Amino acid sequence: MSIVAKYGKPDLFITYTNNLKCPEIMNNLYTNETPENRPDVIARVYNLQLKELFSDIKDKNIFGVPVAYIHVVEFQKRGLPHCHILVVLRNDDKPRKKTDIDKLVSAEIPDINDDPTLHDLVKRFMIHGPCSTKNLLLPV
Repeated sequence: MSIVAKYGKPDLFITYTNNLKCPEIMNNLYTNETPENRPDVIARVYNLQLKELFSDIKDKNIFGVPVAYIHVVEFQKRGLPHCHILVVLRNDDKPRKKTDIDKLVSAEIPDINDDPTLHDLVKRFMIHGPCSTKNLLLPV
């Protein structure tokens, strides 16, 4: 029996990607060493961070109470791990209204005056580019 047949369609699709510049990686490098030279450190830190994310989802119920989840870890071309996660929430926690979805998903850069730390994190880690002179992004 498939997961969908038993628990229903997934409510959340989460992708979690490694950050080479995170302090846990950078603090474990030798002098003049780059993260790309230490796939062992990258993999260990990523595994610890992923376990913490699963704890947040399963134990702390940050999105609601999950009844099922499945995940797969893949390695990008440059060797960076990332994980795709599907989560089925209990019936009472399923996002059904636009406001429910808005609580889970945001496509805005946080206001620098309301939350300067989150604003900085989003600009540094969640914006790609620039891709061309027509698509220049805010300075980081």
